[in-house]
Amino acid sequence: MGRSRGQNSRDKNKAGLPQVPRNLKFDGINEEFSRELADQEDLEAQARADAAGIRQSNARQKG
Repeated sequence: MGRSRGQNSRDKNKAGLPQVPRNLKFDGINEEFSRELADQEDLEAQARADAAGIRQSNARQKG
């Protein structure tokens, strides 16, 4: 059938398409956060996460 001889498929775009469309992917964060129910430790953790995100975006822009 031609597969063993290294022949390419006729549809060149077929190999380049992703398995999951980009708009269906998620970033892994799937928990809800409510400031009304948060304690001091939750607020500090949220601030640290925000600061880390800012540092990471700055490092990407520089590098």
